[in-house]
Amino acid sequence: QVQLVESGGGLVQAGGSLRLSCSASNRIFSSNTMGWYRQAPGKQRELVALISSGGTTTYADSVKGRFTISRDDAKNTGYLQMNSLKPEDTAVYYCAGLIRLTWYWGQGTQVTVSS
Repeated sequence: QVQLVESGGGLVQAGGSLRLSCSASNRIFSSNTMGWYRQAPGKQRELVALISSGGTTTYADSVKGRFTISRDDAKNTGYLQMNSLKPEDTAVYYCAGLIRLTWYWGQGTQVTVSS
């Protein structure tokens, strides 16, 4: 069974930075796509960033140039470095792994950006 646990969320002022981590229960990220999604109050969950098993990255237009997705296969951990944060980045951030056509999700971590 795949388990994903996010950490690193919190309260930060606009313009600040946070790094989210996603720890996996087994070695899944090196051979599968992982991603970060977010959901703000009253809104649908949306894609933030993806990284394929080959290292190809994809970003939502709203975070391009500010966020960086990466992973450390030796640690079974994925990351989302978030810089130049804006109040509109406030949301619950979820880590996800796509394994054999099934998405597995973490429990989410809250990110709040104050103006």
